[in-house]
Amino acid sequence: MLRSARLILAALLFSLPAAPDTRAGEVERVRVEGELIDTWCYVTEIMYARGSAHFQCAVWCAVGGIPVSIRADDGTLYVVLRVEDDSQNVSNPAMIRIQSHHVTVDGDLLERDGVKYLLVTQVADDQGIVDLTHEKFGIQPWGM
Repeated sequence: MLRSARLILAALLFSLPAAPDTRAGEVERVRVEGELIDTWCYVTEIMYARGSAHFQCAVWCAVGGIPVSIRADDGTLYVVLRVEDDSQNVSNPAMIRIQSHHVTVDGDLLERDGVKYLLVTQVADDQGIVDLTHEKFGIQPWGM
């Protein structure tokens, strides 16, 4: 009886479909150009999360531990996990100093479950803060 139960259990286990492979794919070297953004406000659309109009909130979120992302010029979002040799992945002082800036970075791209993660090896260019001010563009409503 015990042997039959084991055989049935083994047959069931082998007949189940394999779980999808959710590991990160191959690491790819990339260069990304775009704006360093506040991931929380951008993804949730709770606030207009771009440019100098959102700079102070973006700094507060980064200091508070919200991951920073790069919104590439083509609209692709890359979550930054590490910058250069700094072992901190949250509240990284280097990222806080250039929050809301338009940057060009080199790094290693990992993708898992449709999310793009970036390990920045070098900030190749920093063009300064993106100038989307309230004075030039008006007050931006939430959810923009």
